[in-house]
Amino acid sequence: MKGDASLFAAIDLGSNAFRMMIGQPVKRNQKWMIHEVKTLREPVRLSEGFQGGALDEMALDRGWQALSRFGKKLRGFEPGRVRAVATSAVREADNAQLFLASAERHLGFRIDVISGHEEAHLVYAGVAHSIPSPLSMRLVVDIGGGSTELILGQGTQPLLTESIAIGSGTFGARYFSGGCITAPALLEAERVATLQFEKVARRYRALGWQQAIGSSGTARMLAKVLKANGMNDDGESGITYSGLLRLSLRLLEVGHVKQLKLAGLQNHRLSTLPGGLVVMLAAFKVFGISQMTPSEGGLRFGVLHGLMARH
Repeated sequence: MKGDASLFAAIDLGSNAFRMMIGQPVKRNQKWMIHEVKTLREPVRLSEGFQGGALDEMALDRGWQALSRFGKKLRGFEPGRVRAVATSAVREADNAQLFLASAERHLGFRIDVISGHEEAHLVYAGVAHSIPSPLSMRLVVDIGGGSTELILGQGTQPLLTESIAIGSGTFGARYFSGGCITAPALLEAERVATLQFEKVARRYRALGWQQAIGSSGTARMLAKVLKANGMNDDGESGITYSGLLRLSLRLLEVGHVKQLKLAGLQNHRLSTLPGGLVVMLAAFKVFGISQMTPSEGGLRFGVLHGLMARH
């Protein structure tokens, strides 16, 4: 695979995990599609390493080690076929330059720290590629570890984009530290997330949409857990408001993520589940969503799409 001229690689330095996706363009029904060749995920948990605005040494080291492993898989790739993007945790860190200098050396490629708006545009490009729909208006909600991107778009065109500094990792650390779940913490976290979404909601409601899509690991995890545990109402798929409420009741019943026995929930997702759940509940409430479709495509698909378009 190394140096194969048809391959492209996208690396996403997220606040919860670093991910790399290697893909190649293939033609299906006269259209170019991204074929996923290999995906790697490293649970780096950068957002857990914030000490007074800077990333602590352990978080820095976890990040560098992960990028070193990615770099080994990318030997022989030309620079024009690889793009690495860093999102909210690196955007916010006081010692981002210290992290990046060593990070680029370990990876062997340049790393772009992208703004929330660019992140939103890339997320939408990834969704538009994965779930093509030329006419309908779509609301895309991308809940990451440190920020949530909201995009309203039609076809391949994003019309409204916002990036809000709330995420599953930061909320998990702030309200559910150590994995402990209480009713007051759940209510307070949802209240704070609701206030943040309310600040931008009017412009989105004014345009309206026909479909809601969740494009992050948080959305895919929630959809999987709701389905595997029969938490949605009969016949409903994806993420539903009633399903999210049932899941929050289950969390309150056990009181701690370590006590959770849920089908379809991977261990590395446990620490971010409560934070991701309250942010999603707030989004459903503020935007009046009753059902959301999870999307495989998101930021990494958007980055790959941009790389392939240049070639």
